[in-house]
Amino acid sequence: MVKILGKASSINVRKVLWTCEELGIDYEREDWGSGFQSTDTRAFKALNPNAMVPVLMDGDFVLWESNTICRYLIARQAREDLLPSQPQPRALVEQWMDWQATELNNAWRYAFMSLVRHSAAHADPGALAAGIQGWHDKMQILNDQLARTGAFITGPDFTVADIVLGLSVNRWNMTPMARPDLPAIKAYHQRLALRDGFRKFGCNGTP
Repeated sequence: MVKILGKASSINVRKVLWTCEELGIDYEREDWGSGFQSTDTRAFKALNPNAMVPVLMDGDFVLWESNTICRYLIARQAREDLLPSQPQPRALVEQWMDWQATELNNAWRYAFMSLVRHSAAHADPGALAAGIQGWHDKMQILNDQLARTGAFITGPDFTVADIVLGLSVNRWNMTPMARPDLPAIKAYHQRLALRDGFRKFGCNGTP
C-alpha cells in the first residue's frame, strides 16, 4: 500500500487521489499542509525540500511533484490506456500535462488568490482584471482543443492528462467570476462527471 502525504482539499493532492481511484490502488493518506501537520519542518523537507504536498511514499521510494506522481503510479500499474508507452501518443499526453502545470496554473494564480483566498496581496483591480482575462484566454485554448477532439484532451480516450485538466476545469467553474460560454468545456465537464474519480475528487463531490 502506498502512502500519500497531503490534505485532500489540495488540488495537487486530488490529482493523485483521482489517479489512485482510476487505478484501483489502495492507499493511506495523512493530512499535511495548511491547517494540518506543518510541511515546514526538517523531517518533511527531508522528503520534499520544497515543503509542499503531495508526497508519495511507496515503501522506501519517495516522490514529489503531483504530475510526476500520477505518471509513476500509472507506469507502476502498467496502464497504457492512461499513459501510452509509444513515443508520439505519450508525448501528446505529457504535452498537455506540462501545459497545465506551467501555462494554465500560472494564468489562474492571481485571480484565484484574490477571489477565493481573498489575499490582501492580490487586491489590485487592474491586476485582477488582467488575471481573469489571462485565465479565460488559456481556457479558450483548452476549449478549442476539446472542440477538435470531441471528447477528451488528446482524442476519444480518457488519459491522465484529463485528470490534471479536469481539476483545472473544476477550479475555473467554481471561482466566483463571470465566465465566457465555452461549450466544449461544458460538455467535457459533463463527460468527466460520469467517472467515479471525478465525482469523488475532481469536482469536490458536487458534479
